[in-house]
Amino acid sequence: MERSTRQRSAIRTVIDDAGRPLSPQEVLDAAQGEVPGLSLATVYRNLKQLLEAGEIQSVSLPGDSPRYESAHHDHHHHFQCTECGRVFDVHACPGDMAQLVPEGFTVARHELTLYGRCADCAPARRSGRKRVASSSSSP
Repeated sequence: MERSTRQRSAIRTVIDDAGRPLSPQEVLDAAQGEVPGLSLATVYRNLKQLLEAGEIQSVSLPGDSPRYESAHHDHHHHFQCTECGRVFDVHACPGDMAQLVPEGFTVARHELTLYGRCADCAPARRSGRKRVASSSSSP
């Protein structure tokens, strides 16, 4: 069990230190520096255990696989880069959404996702260069 504990600890540290939601592949890539033999199957197994323990939470975005972040965040929203696909935390909130719903409805909670280009991708797009990480064939 020592190996599993070391793997889980490395995965939890990667997620806690990332400062943004990570895909399982991003978790694997970062955690392999600490645990070189780590596999994607082991990452998924440990993500499930960390979710069940309440140490991390899943971030679900429409049309995308879940990403994972620390469960110790205050209320926040997300920004997804349309070029590289990375997701970032947005620590601001527009506040009360009650004014947006039809009369007689009540808001229990809300989630907001902004879409656009991150700071790394925006300059590359403006200068006409293609990003290596982009799967799009348009400039």
